[in-house]
This record gives sequence, C-alpha cells and structure tokens, in this order.
Amino acid sequence: MLATTKGIDVINGSVEIVDHNGRRALRLLRATDAPRDSSMLAILPVEDFHNGTIEIDVAGSPRPGADDYARGFIGVAFRMQGRGEKTEEFYLRPTNGRAADPDRRGHAVQYVSEPEFGWERLRKEHPGVYEASADLVPDAWTRMKIVVEGTSAQLYLNDSAQPCLTVNDLKLGDSHGGIALWSHETTDGYFSNLKITRN
Repeated sequence: MLATTKGIDVINGSVEIVDHNGRRALRLLRATDAPRDSSMLAILPVEDFHNGTIEIDVAGSPRPGADDYARGFIGVAFRMQGRGEKTEEFYLRPTNGRAADPDRRGHAVQYVSEPEFGWERLRKEHPGVYEASADLVPDAWTRMKIVVEGTSAQLYLNDSAQPCLTVNDLKLGDSHGGIALWSHETTDGYFSNLKITRN
C-alpha cells in the first residue's frame, strides 16, 4: 500500500511518491499556507477502522529551517473522526531517541488524543504514562506496529516482541473511524510499507 496518492485527502499539506532511503515511499509535504505549529494529515481511503493492527515504516526529521523545538514528529492517527476533528495518535520524536538529555530521551514516543488530550496536558497531568523512551534515529526507517483492541492500544517498534508504549484508556473510548498518516509542519516525513489488519 502507499504506491499511489490516489484517494488520499491531505490537510495542511500535499503528498508525493518518491524514492527515499532505498525504497519507494509517500512523502508528506507542508502546505505553504499551513499554520505555524500545526499538524499535517494524509487521510487514507480505507474502510472504517475499529479493532486490529496498523503496521507502517516511517522516517522523520526536522525540515530545513524548522524551529528549534522540531523533533521530526511523525506517526499515525487512527479511529479518526471526520477530517481530523478527533483522533487517537501514536507518534515519534526521532531526535529525542539518542539525545544526551535523559528527559528528552524519555519523550521519544507519544500517545495523544486530539483535540482534548494533547501532549502538554497528558505530560502535566500524568507524567511518564503516555510517552516513553525508544532508540530512534532521525530519517532512518522505523517500523511502527499499532495493535488496537477496545479501549486499549499498544505500540511496537522495529519488530520488538514487547510494546514500547501501552495505553489502556484510549480517550475516545471503544470507538471507530479513519486512519491517517500524521506529521508536524516542521517535519520532513516519509511513509512506506503500510499494512492494515482488522480483527
């Protein structure tokens, strides 16, 4: 999957098929008029998703000229309502993976549920619960596997047998919805090898 851009609905950006790091990939590009500190969504033409597994390779890094806070934010939105009005998301901060600062390393992987439960609120109210450390390298292909069942979701990286982050209280509850590729407007993001399996 992701061999074509046909049927993909993009918010705050555009998509193109390119060669990147030795493979064909979909690149998510920032729109010139995208609001500062906004998200980009590439909404996939797939059937309503409830329970199952989403697997994808991602490669993210801060785009040239991005602000200092850029981390290469890249990931997946699932059980999405409408055109991104509400989402569940797992995303990576690749530049945090091997950062010298241990606090930054602990923020390499993130769960959020937009718009009500963003990273700032979750970190403030539940420190260390909805994010975790992971060995990440900017612009290197990283395999994400998201396993969703009921009100729980687990994120596995690079075919690890153990999840790096488990969420047992998905904020949208036992819901269903669309799937989108996600990155921040400061990110140069690539996606490849998407596989969706429904339970």
